[in-house]
Order: sequence, then C-alpha cells, then structure tokens
Amino acid sequence: MPAITTKDVTQIFYKDWGPKDAQPIMFHHGWPLSSDDWDNQMLFFLANGYRVIAHDRRGHGRSSSVDTGHDMNHYAADVSAVVEHLDLKNTIHVGHSTGGGEVARYVAKYGEPQGRVSKAVLIAAVPPLMVKTETNPSGTPIDVFDGFRRQLAANRSQFYHDVPSGPFYGFNRAGAKVSQGIIQNWWRQGMMGSALAHYEGIKAFSETDQTEDLKSISVPTLVMQGDDDQIVPYKNAALLQVMFLENGTLKIYPGFPHGLMTTHADVINADLLSFIQS
Repeated sequence: MPAITTKDVTQIFYKDWGPKDAQPIMFHHGWPLSSDDWDNQMLFFLANGYRVIAHDRRGHGRSSSVDTGHDMNHYAADVSAVVEHLDLKNTIHVGHSTGGGEVARYVAKYGEPQGRVSKAVLIAAVPPLMVKTETNPSGTPIDVFDGFRRQLAANRSQFYHDVPSGPFYGFNRAGAKVSQGIIQNWWRQGMMGSALAHYEGIKAFSETDQTEDLKSISVPTLVMQGDDDQIVPYKNAALLQVMFLENGTLKIYPGFPHGLMTTHADVINADLLSFIQS
C-alpha cells in the first residue's frame, strides 16, 4: 500500500496514477471522506493525460488513526510530505470543502514558497472562516457544529447516513434524483476513518481562520461553488474567497449542492479541464 511516514510517525496513504512526467493534479478530499471521493475526477484527468494524486487525510480512509494533529497545520504539513516524497512540481491542487482549506493552507505555507504549485482550485471550500464570531457575523453559529459533534458521538453510523441522504448532495430537495450508491459510498468512506479524527476535525474545518492564507496565494485560483450549498453557505465562502485572492476566478452554479463534483461531475470536470488548460 503506497504511503509515506511523516515526522510525527503518521502514515499517509496516497494514490499516484499516470505518467510520472505528466503535469500532476493533486486532489484533497472533504470531511469525513477519503481519496476515493475523487474517483470520477481522477479517472477523467488520467484519461486526459495527467498524472493524478490523492491522499487520505490523517485519521481518514487508510491513513493512520492517530490521536494527534487533527488541525489545518498538520493537514498541510502532511500534504507537503507527500508532495516532497513524490517530488511534484508545477502541480495543480484541487480541494473540496475541508480539502479546500487544506489546499489554501498548503499553498500559502509550503507550495508557493517552494515553487511547486502552478494553480489551485477551491470547490465548496471552507475558507475564510465558517463559524460565526464577532468579526464574522454572517458565519454559521457554533451550535450547529456542536450538534455535529453530538450526533457523531451518539451514533456515527446513522449520522453518516443522514448527511449524504439529505443536505450534502441536495437529496432533500423536491425533485432531487437520489442515488443510493452515492449515499452508501459516502457512508463507507466515513466509516473507514477514525471517530476521534472526525470529531476533532469539526473544529479544524469550522474554526480555522484562513483569511491570511487566501491573501498569501498569488497563483491563478479557481473558486467553484453551488448556490444551493446547504453545508458551506456560498455567500460566506466562495464570494469572500475571490475577494481575498490575488488572482481568483469565481464560478457560481445555480442550484448545485455541496457535493457538486459528484452530482454534476460532467459540468465540473469540463470546467476544471478548461481552467487547467487555460
């Protein structure tokens, strides 16, 4: 099983498909999932001649179920360890939801300073800050995230069924075309990971202020989000991200849900390819 061991002795599983001399695209998954959430995109871009890489975040999927380091700084450092191990250069980093926060922290702290990044993509991403505070009055109240923690601790399996069955993919909307396969795959990925990593990860994705990360990114960055995102409200995410980014491009998709790269893969893949080739 391909994996690297970090400085704090955490094993990070990764996939690395395609020609090693092709331009690399690295995908960063959302909470509480794994690199498997990018299967569609990885196969699509592999078929288009790219080298595609994706890893399981610590405590998620097949990576170590460690009891420490469930924060954006460790997430970004783990990415850097994979990138340096594979010696990836001229790389496009694509992150969804929590993975978008991971991309922002990695690019700002490691990728750009090391000259390894060419472009970035934030899809329904959590920056700059999800939780409501005095300085972020339009954020999501902390009670919502406390509710996530209570449900996870009480019955993680049921919680991981309810989230994809409802708001994550917009399957709770009238007329939605519900896919049991997508729901079961979300549940499968979530249950592969560590309850502790997922519990502590809620704080990481909701309470990490990444305003300065966004301001530090100068490479071309595509911001993508659906305006019917029930998990990460787009007005407090995508619309702010593009304001802080030096070289950002915004695409808002009417009616698309949080998990848009799964429910609308054909649209998202085409737009990603256009951005990467531009």
